[in-house]
Amino acid sequence: MGKILKDRKDVEQSLTWDLSAIYSTEEQYNLAVKELQGLTFEMEKNYKGRLNTASNINQCLDKVREISKLMYLTGSYAELAVSVDHTNNENQDRLMNFMNISSDIGSRISFVDSEIIQVDERIIEDAISESKENSNYLKDIKRNKPHALHPEVERVLAALSGTLEAPYSIYERAKLADMNFNNFTVDGVEHPLSFGLFEDEWEYENNTKVRRAAFEAFSSKLREYQHTVAAAYQTQVQKEKTMATLRGFDSVIDSLLFSQKVDRELYNRQIDLIMERLAPHMRKYARLLQKLHKIEEMTFADLKIGVDPGYEPNISVEGSKKYIEEALSILGEDYLKMIKRAYDERWIDFAQNKGKSTGAFCASPYGSHSFILISWAEKMAEVFVLAHELGHAGHFTLCNESQNIFDTEVSTYFVEAPSTMNEMLMANYLMKVNDDPRFKRWVLSSLIGHTYYHNFVTHLLEAAYQREVYKIIDKGGSVQATKLNEIKRSVLEKFWGEDVKIIDGAELTWMRQPHYYMGLYPYTYSAGLTIATEVSKRILSEGQPAIDDWREVLKAGSTKTPVELAKMAGVDITTEKPLLDTIEHIGNIIDEIIKLTEEIEG
Repeated sequence: MGKILKDRKDVEQSLTWDLSAIYSTEEQYNLAVKELQGLTFEMEKNYKGRLNTASNINQCLDKVREISKLMYLTGSYAELAVSVDHTNNENQDRLMNFMNISSDIGSRISFVDSEIIQVDERIIEDAISESKENSNYLKDIKRNKPHALHPEVERVLAALSGTLEAPYSIYERAKLADMNFNNFTVDGVEHPLSFGLFEDEWEYENNTKVRRAAFEAFSSKLREYQHTVAAAYQTQVQKEKTMATLRGFDSVIDSLLFSQKVDRELYNRQIDLIMERLAPHMRKYARLLQKLHKIEEMTFADLKIGVDPGYEPNISVEGSKKYIEEALSILGEDYLKMIKRAYDERWIDFAQNKGKSTGAFCASPYGSHSFILISWAEKMAEVFVLAHELGHAGHFTLCNESQNIFDTEVSTYFVEAPSTMNEMLMANYLMKVNDDPRFKRWVLSSLIGHTYYHNFVTHLLEAAYQREVYKIIDKGGSVQATKLNEIKRSVLEKFWGEDVKIIDGAELTWMRQPHYYMGLYPYTYSAGLTIATEVSKRILSEGQPAIDDWREVLKAGSTKTPVELAKMAGVDITTEKPLLDTIEHIGNIIDEIIKLTEEIEG
């Protein structure tokens, strides 16, 4: 496996995304930034100190919508260029420059919310009834009222936003620019190593000796940076605690859930029920892997191997089209058209190159189309990942067409439902197109080993760890590397019990994910997938009516809360039933994999 990562300039253009869809030249981008600054100054001049009538409020908010749109487009252009090549200084400079401008703009327009919060309730009510476009934004301002600070304080905080975001950029820089992984050698053969290579390839490597050596080499490099990364993370959580206290929240957890519009009961339930009820099923799955691979002692480094690695179908970018199009066309003619455009118009960055962000994501700037980052390694499993990211694209394509920019800020609690839904649709489709037991087993084990593992295990164990960190911070404590290692290890040991040995290096898993810098994000993956699992079962049994309901949900954007969105799709997340049903569903799939294995091995 002698993979040498290319420099960005050497990768095939057809495998890269085309950011000229946002701005075709640097000059156009610069003009847009100038326009953005101009609009902001003008709005500040015309409305600051005058937001005391309903009509002024609405006229001002109409301008804010224009500014937000430009902000989204220019910001995406600057950020996306960096995400495919963190080693490019020109891109880094453009982004840094943009962040300074955006902090300035944020601080200039902070007066809008501050002034509206202070006017008489009746004026806000009038403004709400006079503008459908601005009504949800205004309702949110009313909701935020108890937690708003003095306008001058809000202005200062907005001006400092770039600095306050620093922990995340320090983490990313340490991970993607500084950590230089040396090659590792097994039985005289040298293998290349990087963050991306480890997470995309070595973790799934079939050869136990090579896989464990990769884990060890990877962990020892992480360990060298643990104190720096812990300091960045401690700064992040301390900042969140300070903000929570300033805004009158007793707990960081409550303050972070506030913007998600869900209560603590929903948050705790995801973590507690999965830790308790899913663990036995996943341990059974670990025992199956151990038996199939004839591993003497199952360790943390062995959890990502395939049930049938000899069977992993390879697939080219071109070959993925057929599967993606056929599996997802069930969501409608316009949805299929979007998928075709994504391939034809280079919405997707497939390339593997040095300095590229790891993992996969989808950005959907309002007023342009979506952009998807993925590093294609010719594995069939990536068809699920691409279906997932296209789920975000499909969601925001429909939502951005149906709503104004204020009503597209979908709660993180719900945002992973449309993406994971597409993975379910992909699996349902694949189960129908091929009757071979090995293929069926491969599909089901992709669901367990990737879809559910990723959302119900990896991210969920992050969430359980994160909750412990916030408990310490809420009590006025702090967290250093040793403490973080200890928390992570105990969460892993609790979940895997006697069935998986939590070896040295496993405790450093907290260093691998950027999600801790995004508030209470990790637990929402399992929340979204719970909704997706229940809706996909509905689609299988009811067909079109369930699809129609789902499309309405995708269009609704943030005009509804997560509980309301789920209800529109026929799922009641105020009870534990959907989650328990989903856990049972996971258990059934694992039993089915075991049954197919017995059949295959006769």
